Amino acid sequence: MRIDIWSDYACPFCYIGKRRLENALSQFPNRDQVEVVFRSFQLDPHAKVNETKSIHEMLASKYGMTIEKAKAMNEQLAEQAQDVGLNFQFDTMKHTNTFDSHRLSHFASSKGKGAEMSERLLRAYFTDSLNLGDRSVLATLAAEVGLDQAEVTAMLETDAYTAEVNGDIEEGSRLNITGVPFFVFNNKYALSGAQPGPVFTEVLDTVWAEEQAGPTLQVVGNGKSEVSTDDGCADGSCNI
Repeated sequence: MRIDIWSDYACPFCYIGKRRLENALSQFPNRDQVEVVFRSFQLDPHAKVNETKSIHEMLASKYGMTIEKAKAMNEQLAEQAQDVGLNFQFDTMKHTNTFDSHRLSHFASSKGKGAEMSERLLRAYFTDSLNLGDRSVLATLAAEVGLDQAEVTAMLETDAYTAEVNGDIEEGSRLNITGVPFFVFNNKYALSGAQPGPVFTEVLDTVWAEEQAGPTLQVVGNGKSEVSTDDGCADGSCNI
């Protein structure tokens, strides 16, 4: 089974949704046969790298609310994060442009470190209050998950993996993805938002059962099929 997740490293619900999916997968009997692929999405592609406004101020400005209301909303969101073991530090969080962090994520995936890099980037933003628009910060984070810091520094100074990031964003647009997180299971089922754990469990079970059942053969006419059923295809291995 393959799960594609469109998300942004500045999206709190993406981190919460990621953890809820992981908790569901930890109870899924066939979790070793599930591939999770992170796809790029930018909530604010025009964000500054070095934004001086606080997260509370950005939220208040975006939705036309008071700073107090914005802080209250973020406190409620932090409580949701705590329910899945996450520690959100909204007071010191640094809003920034996430394009380079997405490029780093694709680079890490090419080195077999995509999952580790995505988790570290999310924790860096929401818990450690690091600026993901700062390339020196990104290179340091990359080293923490086992990537070559000098190689990452050199990569970030080029336009490498720009096409991959834009490709994810364009595919998301074709799928009419307007908000994240957005989860696609085997290109058949989609979930939008940080759904509760039982919802993820239900979809995992449903997709797995359908894949194992394979396509249904509709027999027409009075003749009997002479095709052998002893080839092992009933386990779904011959799905088209």
